[in-house]
Amino acid sequence: MSLFVASRSAFRAAAPIKRQFQQPARRYATEQTTPTPEPKSGSNVLLYVAGAAGLAGAGYYFFSGTPAAKKAEAKVKDVAAAVTPEKKKALTGGDQGFVSLLLEDVETVNHNTKLFRFKLPEDDMVSGVTVTSAILTKFKPNNADKPVIRPYTPISDEDTVGHMDLLVKKYPNGPMSTHLHDMVPGQRLEIKGPLPKYPWSANKHQHIGLIAGGTGITPMFQLCRTIFSNPDDKTKVTLVFGNVTEEDILLKKELADLENTYPQRFRAFYVLDNPPKEWVGNKGFITKELLKTVLPEPKSENIKLFVCGPPGMMNSISGNKKSPRDQGELVGVLKELGYTPEQVYKF
Repeated sequence: MSLFVASRSAFRAAAPIKRQFQQPARRYATEQTTPTPEPKSGSNVLLYVAGAAGLAGAGYYFFSGTPAAKKAEAKVKDVAAAVTPEKKKALTGGDQGFVSLLLEDVETVNHNTKLFRFKLPEDDMVSGVTVTSAILTKFKPNNADKPVIRPYTPISDEDTVGHMDLLVKKYPNGPMSTHLHDMVPGQRLEIKGPLPKYPWSANKHQHIGLIAGGTGITPMFQLCRTIFSNPDDKTKVTLVFGNVTEEDILLKKELADLENTYPQRFRAFYVLDNPPKEWVGNKGFITKELLKTVLPEPKSENIKLFVCGPPGMMNSISGNKKSPRDQGELVGVLKELGYTPEQVYKF
């Protein structure tokens, strides 16, 4: 979906918006660098409640993999779940309708993109947005008969408390993106959600390919953040991300961090229409040759491709979906490469 605009390290609940979008030095998983070890499983909550598991829990550390250890680990997780209350959700879907959220802060990211932070109704609330889901925004222009409604994908973590962040690119004839870019802190926007998309669970697929253009990166980033923040999820991810200029590459620092932290599981390939002279990545449009080279093969078992970008890119790569519930026919490059409709999901 071309207007989707939706890291825990990037956005903290109690902190103001930080300038995370300046272009870092180019680093790739293929460089001869020492990769950062993958984060290990565990949390302060589990450490705190481990004592409640008794001697059986302690035995886990010495006899990992034994039936006793597995039983102890399960007991620790049960205790952790019991002492961790479910957070209140600002957006609950269903019959809730639109909720008026206060714009708390705005940051200019580049020449046509801004980061918007909306305050949730209560300080201890989470947004209610789930992985691979979106929200609807609504406003009614002066003298208009009908309101403007557009979907976006938040980029803030689903567990973020107190606020929700949207990354929005302004389109020349985009009524909602123009309205958002004209907003200032203190104003309000009507928001509804969440709108569930593709149901995700850890290790659902062995390897996924993400093909994004422009702000179509936001649902891809949401998915990547979820995968790599879960120590139990070992999914491999390949991203192909097309933009006009290098300045247009959104969330580049966050993607570079993932690539350098998980070099065996995450690869990113950037394509620019108008690259600078020193550009060493791919040039022009996302091509059949590039996708054939970097994506998991269609004959591979348990793979999935996700596509999101402007209409022109969608038509070329996979075809646009007909509606939120109708993926439409699979056409374009992915069909030519032998992928089936079941292997492709269009955000």
